[in-house]
Amino acid sequence: MATCSRGCAPAVRLCQRLNRLKTLDGDMMATSLKRCLSTLDLTLMGVGGMVGSGLYVLTGTVAKDTAGPAVIISFIFAGIASLLAAFCYAEFGARFPKTGSAYMFTYVSVGEVWAFLIGWNVILENMIGGAAVARAWSGYLDSIFNHAIQNFTETHIMQWNVPFLAHYPDLLAAGILVLASVFISFGVQVSSYLNHIFSTVSMGVIAFILVFGFMLADPANWSQEQGGFAPYGMSGILAGSATCFYAFVGFDVIASSSEEAKNPQKAVPVATAISLGLAATAYILVSCVLTLIVPWRTLDPNSALADAFFRRGYSWAGIVVAIGSICAMNTVLLCNLFSLPRIVYAMAEDGLFFSIFARVNPVTKVPVNAILVFGILMACMALIFDLEALVQFLSIGTLLAYTFVAASVIVLRFQPEKTNSKDTATPSPNANAEVSPAPLESQNITEDSEEPKQYESFSDKLQLVERQKTRERRGVGQLKAYWEPYLDRLLGDCEPGEVVAFCVMTLIVSSVSLCAVLEFGNEQLQFPVWCFAMLLVIFTLGYVLSLALIWIHEPQRNNQTFQVPLVPLTPGASILFNVFLMMKLSFLTWIRFTVWIAIGLLVYFGYGIWHSKEGLRDFQPKDMAAHYVVLPSGSLVETVQSIQPDGQVVTSAHHISSSAAPTDVEAPGKR
Repeated sequence: MATCSRGCAPAVRLCQRLNRLKTLDGDMMATSLKRCLSTLDLTLMGVGGMVGSGLYVLTGTVAKDTAGPAVIISFIFAGIASLLAAFCYAEFGARFPKTGSAYMFTYVSVGEVWAFLIGWNVILENMIGGAAVARAWSGYLDSIFNHAIQNFTETHIMQWNVPFLAHYPDLLAAGILVLASVFISFGVQVSSYLNHIFSTVSMGVIAFILVFGFMLADPANWSQEQGGFAPYGMSGILAGSATCFYAFVGFDVIASSSEEAKNPQKAVPVATAISLGLAATAYILVSCVLTLIVPWRTLDPNSALADAFFRRGYSWAGIVVAIGSICAMNTVLLCNLFSLPRIVYAMAEDGLFFSIFARVNPVTKVPVNAILVFGILMACMALIFDLEALVQFLSIGTLLAYTFVAASVIVLRFQPEKTNSKDTATPSPNANAEVSPAPLESQNITEDSEEPKQYESFSDKLQLVERQKTRERRGVGQLKAYWEPYLDRLLGDCEPGEVVAFCVMTLIVSSVSLCAVLEFGNEQLQFPVWCFAMLLVIFTLGYVLSLALIWIHEPQRNNQTFQVPLVPLTPGASILFNVFLMMKLSFLTWIRFTVWIAIGLLVYFGYGIWHSKEGLRDFQPKDMAAHYVVLPSGSLVETVQSIQPDGQVVTSAHHISSSAAPTDVEAPGKR
């Protein structure tokens, strides 16, 4: 057995290194970036990240090919699903106001390798998203000039016929990305100012579309003669909601900007809620207007809104809509170029990515190297790749990040807070409220309104003790007091939060299995009816039982920052919906995703695991005590005792000249 344990030791140490958590020391508000963003700035960033090309392109595409006028219901479903994910982002952004978004949230709750993979995928998501929007921006502008730019490029520059590549190099899309990268590198205030301008123009154009569009609305376009309101039925509505979900993916720019917010604890949740509400309202009302102006069968998927006004005889209105679409796409470009370098900066700051990207310009207070390098890479992607090939690969990284953030909310909510020596040395203002009189004594929750009573009999005292026992509050991550008599033998020996972490893993596995059976069970796998029904029951029970086991444990109660309501139900529903949408992706998308993950693992094991700051922290001494002894000769001797993991004490001495009187001075906890 000893040989076996020694043989397994390297694997255990590797597993511990892969799953180590990020330690956030010191003041959460301390940063090398510039905190200058208000709630309004974050709200406009969120609106700009969501209301872009999707409003002017996606609405017409889904209405014509997938859902018909019922695209309105598709956007309602997608908005609700996005709200579940947005709640999770808002809690983390308020609690940990650090840049990095989903990467940072996963690092502090799940583990290092998972955080790196999430960050790696978010990098790809932002690069592809920015390149795709630049391509759409170029195509929309080119359509206004009757494709003169494309014709000139193909005739006088070059064109090629290569699979997965565009037919011609899109110099306009690449140029706008390089120009936007230069503006972003001037500082966060310049980026915010440009976003204010473009967002204001875009919202003004949306207001014009709604007012003028409802004046031109014709209810006959929803009649049965035109196909009805929901020509593709509920299946079309659900398929449309899966597509419309990607219209709301830009809200994570708010969480990415939390390290540059003035008051992130308040600004991040408020900005997330307002921006998501405004975006959902805009998508629903614009879809309603679009399908009422012209018959949904006649929509042009490439420029649906502008084309609808052109066909009704209002060409000037079509030009106004085209200007609004260009401004909206500019805001999305700015948000992608704003989020991407900060995620790269966060990974580099933690040592998991190349350190050159962790450098912050001392004047502009932004990571200029990350902005320029990844802006140029994004421009190269927009130059050579086709829009369709880019969009097919966009969704999987977003959905994976949403899934891990939702799981991280559950894990962190039921995990006892870790306190380091800094926290114990300088108690917080609320320390008196948190510390109990004795370490092993339970905190009893009693009603202040109850007056002291005299209990004459022994049975009355027993009833009082019983009532207090059922109402006592347990520690975070432990079984609630009510369930202890029933489940203590089964779960009582587990560490706080251990059962919850296992249940979260079971929750994800059950969600994947359930969605796979629903998606592939009858068609591809040809399961018999009894087998299909049995699998559905088993995986549904696993999902529900995991939620129930999580719920019977004691959560953290933090009233200082925003918390997701109805945990674990809200993040659990978000996990299920995200996994279901991932099952809708094509097989080719999964192959590309696997290749990208393999490249990321090479980067992590080749660089990140060796330069991780959390790994370097593990090699530092765990505790130190310094003793200063003034000898009669006048020399001050400093003795430093380092307590090693194996319990050995290593002592070193340093002599410092002093003229003080002989005395002993002890400085415990010195690091």
